[in-house]
Amino acid sequence: MYSTLIVARMEPQSSGAVAALFEEFDSGDMPDLMGTRRRQLFHYHGLYFHVQDFADEHGGAAIEAVRTHPSFVQISDDLKQFITAYDPKTWQSPKDAMATPFYRWTAQ
Repeated sequence: MYSTLIVARMEPQSSGAVAALFEEFDSGDMPDLMGTRRRQLFHYHGLYFHVQDFADEHGGAAIEAVRTHPSFVQISDDLKQFITAYDPKTWQSPKDAMATPFYRWTAQ
């Protein structure tokens, strides 16, 4: 399994609206197109954490492949009112908001 973690900013009261957007997004064909197996959203003191798990290590490439898909473009636009870049000076794409993993452990 391959996971990504996006870190951004979000007001906690927006969590219901953001969850509803992803609930609709995930009910369509996009999770299969991206290879998404699980998505988890968290908030903590004004921060937004988006964990996305993929079946294999090609998850990042799969997201890049669907970035122009109308459903992906739509949710990206819809989220702009709720989610802002952690560091707006350096943000150019979602890739710029991804945390870098430095340790993994899996039970045998």
